[in-house]
This record gives sequence, C-alpha cells and structure tokens, in this order.
Amino acid sequence: MTRILHFIDSLSAWFGKAFAWCIVILTFSTCYEVFVRYVLNAPTVWAFDMSVQMYGALFMMCGAYALSQDAHVRGDVLYRLLRKKTQAKIDFVLYILFLMPGAVALIYYGYGFAADSWFYKEVSWSSPARIQIYYFKTLIPIAGVLILLQGIAEAVRCLICIKTGEWPPRLHDVQETEAVLMKEQQELRDREKDNA
Repeated sequence: MTRILHFIDSLSAWFGKAFAWCIVILTFSTCYEVFVRYVLNAPTVWAFDMSVQMYGALFMMCGAYALSQDAHVRGDVLYRLLRKKTQAKIDFVLYILFLMPGAVALIYYGYGFAADSWFYKEVSWSSPARIQIYYFKTLIPIAGVLILLQGIAEAVRCLICIKTGEWPPRLHDVQETEAVLMKEQQELRDREKDNA
C-alpha cells in the first residue's frame, strides 16, 4: 500500500514541481513589463494575460502537490493537540465530505468548460492581446483528477492511522522552517524522556 501512496505522492510532486516554473516565467514577464512600461514608455498588451494565466496554472496544478506534502493551510491550534487517531478521523470525514466532492465537481464542470473553450477556440476578452485560453482551461479537469487521486491517497492514510495509531510515511520534500523546528523540539523531548 505504501508503494501506491508514494506513487501518487510522486505524481503530484512531479506536476507541482513542473508547474512551479510558472513562478520564473511570471517573474521575468512582470519585470519585463515594468521595465518597458516605466523606463521605455512602451507597455505590452500581453503582460496582464500572462500573469493571470501563469498564476492560475501554478495555483491549479500545485494543489495536489501541497496536499501530498500536508502543506495546505490548516487552523491547527487545537488539531495538533489531538491524538493521531482523532486527527485521522477528522481528516477522513473532511476529505470525504468536502475534498472529494469538490474534486469531482472540478473534473465534471472543468471538463465542460474546457470542451466549450476548445470548441469555440476561446480567446481572452480582458485585454487587447486576445490570446488563446483554451489550453489553460484544460488544466481545470486535469487539476481535479490530480486532487482527487491525492485525496484518495490521503483518505487511505487516514484509515491506516485510525487502524495503527501512526501516520504512514510520506515522500518528503522541502519543509517549512516551523515544521523542522517542531520536529527538532519533539526529538529533543524524546531524548530527554529516554535519558530520564
């Protein structure tokens, strides 16, 4: 089971890391636009659309990656004080009631939006550049599939934790400083207990 969970995690990580490059494109295009607009007094017609599409692609395609790393924002003031089994029960209910139906809706309605957009060869109406956007609308159902797969993996993790009392291992990647410090503090406390 761990191999399947890690495969789904690695799939989410691959897409997340691939689309993280949108940040680089977004940064360079924004810097270019600022330079030509304010230094050369020659603004572009495409910069606004570029920034919206790059940020939208990044946001949509990195959601499953953030879920795989347990990095989504959570009001965990009380949550982290609960036993692991209780945390897993809460997470399981939330995944089933909210995440999975949301992901299915994203797939279903996103497919409709993307199909219509491809049929009409939709272009952006918000700027004079009129760039094609049907490629980017295709990311909506793809993101839904990735989030649904990762949600299933997270629900399975919850069931394993409910049964065993321990969270199954994750594929680890970059961690926030707070998480690293909390882990170090926990290890220090564990060593002090062992020495006492």
